[in-house]
Order: sequence, then structure tokens, then C-alpha cells
Amino acid sequence: MGYASAMKMIGLIGGMSWESSAEYYRILNQGVRDRQGPTASARCLLWSFDFSEIERLQHAGDWSGLELRMVDAARRLEAGGAGILLICTNTMHRMADQVQAAVAIPLLHIADPTARAIRARGFRRVGLLGTAFTMEQDFYKGRLRDRHGLDVLIPEAEDRATVHRIIYEELVAGVVTGESRAAYRAVIARLVARGAEAVILGCTEIMLLVRPEDSAVPLFDTTALHAEAAVAAALADQSA
Repeated sequence: MGYASAMKMIGLIGGMSWESSAEYYRILNQGVRDRQGPTASARCLLWSFDFSEIERLQHAGDWSGLELRMVDAARRLEAGGAGILLICTNTMHRMADQVQAAVAIPLLHIADPTARAIRARGFRRVGLLGTAFTMEQDFYKGRLRDRHGLDVLIPEAEDRATVHRIIYEELVAGVVTGESRAAYRAVIARLVARGAEAVILGCTEIMLLVRPEDSAVPLFDTTALHAEAAVAAALADQSA
């Protein structure tokens, strides 16, 4: 018999950017340690892209090329023994359905634990911050709306451009400035003024910049919620 563990192997499609992937790794391992004891850690495999290639294809609109790369990574992780799959970025959930169709293991969609946490707090109208792709296209907002009944607000065009620029020019490079924090704080305030009861940090790098004190309403960090849901899923059968 081969080696077996009751903890499922978590497959991570990361490197988009590695700054947020490092946070995934930290949260996964802390979550397992908190549940299983001081020497326990997460069983995981990481496929880490060169983000410069991904970023170039995103801005060129080559979503078919990106889909091919994501499907390839998912299949490699499945072949390596992963029992759960995570795409460690909100934007690349644009091809979540295609990735799920390519593998037999479950893909844990980042929007679902985020929406469940929001609904559990009783909120229905939420602001969404993320890349321009996430804010403007329907693959993310539509899932929040259609599957979870949320009313999603996005910033106005100028604010969207600011949020997107800071992500790609600063946060993916690990650059965090007070000026950019103030800019995000102002964007959040304008969403709240339009009726947002909470705000989704819908890019896995934003948590590097924005803190709870930067918002008058609760913030929902997709990175943490996604990783915590993965820990729960990986350990779900341990008592069986």
C-alpha cells in the first residue's frame, strides 16, 4: 500500500502574483496548525507561474492562451496528487468553469466562501475592488449576484483605473505606500456613500495595502476567506 493521509492535498495555481501566493501558503499552514496542533502543517502543491507572462496576456486580452495555461497547471496538480484545487487570484477565475471541466477534483471558487461570509453577516449590497477585469467583466460579479443574491457595486471609471493601476504597478511588486492606501480609502468611502454595506477586497494583493481601519464598513478579504475554506475542505473527512 502507498502512503495515505486523511488530510487532502491542496493544489494551488499561484504566482499571480507570488506576493499573494505567499499569503496563501502562510494562511493555509497557520489554519492547519490551529486545528491540528503545533507541529501540523498543510499538505499542498504549488504551481507558480511567471506573472510577467500572465500579466502580458491579460492586458493583450489573450484569454484563450491564459485558459490553456491554467488548464495545464490544474491537470499537473491533479496528476501530482492534489485532491482540492485553488486558483490563487480573483481575476483568473474568469476561466474557472473551464478549469473545473478539465479535472476530476473539485475547484474551490474564491467567490463562494466570500459570499457566504458576507451573507452570514447579513449584508446584501457590497462594493467590489479588484483588477479592471474583475470589476468590469461579469464572471465574478455575476456569480455573486446569481448564486448568492448579492447586489454588487463597483467604483466609477476613474476610481477603477486607480485601483487597477496600483495593483499592477505597485502591489504585485510588493510596493505599499501611504499615498496608495489613502487613494483606496477614498475609493472605499465613495462606495460606502453609494450604499455599500461592506466591501470585497477582490484582488488577492489588496490585503497587502488595505486594513479594516481604512473603511467605515466591514472588509472581506478574499485571500484569507479562500485559504480558510481550503483548510476546512482539506480536513473535512478526518473524523470519518
